[in-house]
Amino acid sequence: MEGNHNRYHTRILSFKYAFEGIYCALKEEPNLKFHALVAILVIAAGSYFQISKTDWVELIILIGLVISLELTNTAIETVVDSLTQAAHPGAKMAKDIAAGAVLVISITAAIAGVIIFLPYVSQ
Repeated sequence: MEGNHNRYHTRILSFKYAFEGIYCALKEEPNLKFHALVAILVIAAGSYFQISKTDWVELIILIGLVISLELTNTAIETVVDSLTQAAHPGAKMAKDIAAGAVLVISITAAIAGVIIFLPYVSQ
């Protein structure tokens, strides 16, 4: 019984730490704030245009991907910056690649958003 309690407690702590990470990133990272604002606007537009369930699923997945990759990018930048103060080509490359991943999914999400919303806007 004690083992089950510890596992439950560990899971609760895991969620607590995850939410603390999201909060910290939202507080400190302007890019994450921007993506969160865009997500809120997209959700508002989806509600306004009463988009289909399929469109909602697609938007929610894309929002989750953009936010998740921005969080990952922030984590990578934080670790790299904490490990080296000097300019290092590998550190720069890691940070640039992580930022590139955010850019790719953001462009993909924007294109998908246009495809999803265009029929509703043009009605």
